[in-house]
Amino acid sequence: MQSYIWFADKLSAWFGKVFAWCVMIMTFGIGYEVVVRYLFRAPTPWAFDLSYMMYGTMFMMAGAYTLSRGGHVRGDFIYRLWRPRTQATVELVLYFLFFFPGVLALVISGWRYASRSWRYFEVSTMSPANIPIYQFKTVIIAAGILLVVQGVAQVFRCIITIRTGVWPEQEEDVEELETVLVKEGVSALDPSAGDPANRNAQQ
Repeated sequence: MQSYIWFADKLSAWFGKVFAWCVMIMTFGIGYEVVVRYLFRAPTPWAFDLSYMMYGTMFMMAGAYTLSRGGHVRGDFIYRLWRPRTQATVELVLYFLFFFPGVLALVISGWRYASRSWRYFEVSTMSPANIPIYQFKTVIIAAGILLVVQGVAQVFRCIITIRTGVWPEQEEDVEELETVLVKEGVSALDPSAGDPANRNAQQ
């Protein structure tokens, strides 16, 4: 199970970080549109299509990466008070009740949606540029498959936690500045707070 978790985390991270570059393409595209629209009075016919395709692609393809890092929004005001075994048990049930049915429905409906779009090489109706969007709709399928792969890894994490009583360590990753500052503040007040052994003992 540990080897599968490692594989899924690496796969999700690779796709998430590669498709994160979509934000740069979107930024340059919108920046170019602003310049030519307001300085040269020559707006592009493709900037809007570029913006929603890049944002949508980044949003979809980063879903599995965010899941692997525990970055999705959750109402944890009750959850965080539970012991790790209780957390893992509840999560395990919820994965099978809601996560996998929802993601599998996404893959199946996305397949129908994308295949129909590929059959007639669908173009965007949002602008006069007729930008092809059939390849964009294929992202729905890819994102769903990645979520299934990562979802299985999350199930394995839950099983390990139920057995051991401790959540498996996750790889070090980029953190929001707010999170870093909070940790630094806690460490300054309590030097033992940064000790992993002390955290596990508290759990």
